[in-house]
Amino acid sequence: MKLGIFTVLFGEKKLEEALDLIEKQGLDTVEIGVGGYPGKKHADAAALLADEQKLKAFQQAIENRGLEISAISCHGNPLHPKREVAQSFHQDFTNAVLLAEKLGVETVIGFSGCPGESETSQNPVWVTCAWPPEHMEVLEWQWKEKVIPYWQEMSAFMKEHGVRVAIEPHPGFVVYNNETALRLRREAGDNIGVNFDPSHLFWQQMDPSECIKELAKEGALYHVHAKDTYIDQRNTALNGVLDTKSYRDELHRSWIFRTVGYGQGHDEWRKIISTLQMVGYEGAISIEHEDSLMSIDEGFKKAVAFLKDILIRERVKELWWA
Repeated sequence: MKLGIFTVLFGEKKLEEALDLIEKQGLDTVEIGVGGYPGKKHADAAALLADEQKLKAFQQAIENRGLEISAISCHGNPLHPKREVAQSFHQDFTNAVLLAEKLGVETVIGFSGCPGESETSQNPVWVTCAWPPEHMEVLEWQWKEKVIPYWQEMSAFMKEHGVRVAIEPHPGFVVYNNETALRLRREAGDNIGVNFDPSHLFWQQMDPSECIKELAKEGALYHVHAKDTYIDQRNTALNGVLDTKSYRDELHRSWIFRTVGYGQGHDEWRKIISTLQMVGYEGAISIEHEDSLMSIDEGFKKAVAFLKDILIRERVKELWWA
């Protein structure tokens, strides 16, 4: 396994400055955002596709620092009920696929998206329960009329360009857990897999290690994020885990995102890394920082040190048993 980072963490810095910081920490890979919610601060796929010199300079900036690209990311909602919004996210995704092909990068990361409840919707509708009965009618309509057709089309498009998509299960979108991720893969295409982010699973009371085993068995484990979640036991006991308060309201939320090791702790992350090793995952562990209690620099350095320690221990254990 290789240790890397999702570079949107350094979105306020120029690409070269960000890469220097990453190289200094001895990382192996970078995950580059090229559109969607992460934005285009380090790479605009359309601009790079239109200018060979810019594309070459972009590649050299990464390669000259001994780094490789683990994935191209464009997390968005191409199923948004507002046509112009959906089209913008869709264009970002198709440009990301074309850029990945040009760069020789196998994986593009994104969200599944979420439609509205009908053709007249103005905003996405995420169904979270089976009753009243109209909820299930909405869910069936979403998958049948929007989700499956779109991703079948994108699966065919990606096959033409030798690229696969790692959908990140995320509450608020139709793919938010193993079951929905594997349904999309089964019904839309076998080049659709998962970007595995434990932080979105912890608060749903899912077991990341068991999820890893199931995804690996299905050949759907494409890429991994390293981000943690702290669950406030009192707030959860009072209000449950479905929490719509601001992420900045840390004191009152049932859960918040944390730097790895500051949510579920060392033992849980050792278990996750060990499970990835057992299932034969050889890709990147890409650090994603969304910890509102730590600065960018503090969160970055602590995550690197924490994960390096675990990866080194796992490597020593592997060599010992070999």
